[in-house]
Amino acid sequence: MCPTIGAATVYLVDDDRSMREAISSLVRSVGLNVETFSSAREFLDHVRSEACACLVLDVRMPRMSGFDLQHALREKGVDIPIIFITGHGDIPMAVRAIKSGALEFLPKPFRDDELLEAINKALNVDQEVREHKAELDKVWKKHESLTDREKEVFSLIAKGLLNKQIAGHLGVAEVTIKVHRHNVTKKMGVRTLADLVRLYERLKSIGLINNVHEK
Repeated sequence: MCPTIGAATVYLVDDDRSMREAISSLVRSVGLNVETFSSAREFLDHVRSEACACLVLDVRMPRMSGFDLQHALREKGVDIPIIFITGHGDIPMAVRAIKSGALEFLPKPFRDDELLEAINKALNVDQEVREHKAELDKVWKKHESLTDREKEVFSLIAKGLLNKQIAGHLGVAEVTIKVHRHNVTKKMGVRTLADLVRLYERLKSIGLINNVHEK
């Protein structure tokens, strides 16, 4: 569960008022915040907090369906775990939901513990995603603290070149490369060559390494 359970929020979108009341009561009973919406558009227009969260979403709603909302959120770059609920579900619909990125698909009527288990899973996923993004942001900021020459040296170190080879490649003295190498290691917050290479490959794998330093 999220570090501070009271800070976690469950967003519920369902056009059925009785369903909204029943689910919100259940969610609050386990100490979670819940915000309810009667339509997908109402949720889209809502300013959401930065707290750990998940979305419990009805599939069939007038004007804008749950799938339409899922697509709209993806277009906006909103990454939130979605639990679909529906009273008219079938296997093709469930497959479509999961393929589109939904975490769970629960046909109505579902048991209370099924929904709570799905919510717990969704909030944990959201927390993990947030921590992963925060870690990547931290690594990227360290990389951006390097000078252009240090970034070049970083790239060549990651390719396995020795100081002498890097010096020859860049046309500078070997002692200069030793200084750059020390600075890169210090700024990136690592101690070993292996850790430095792993950080470089991590940045490269998510497209954060500038191609100019790959030449």
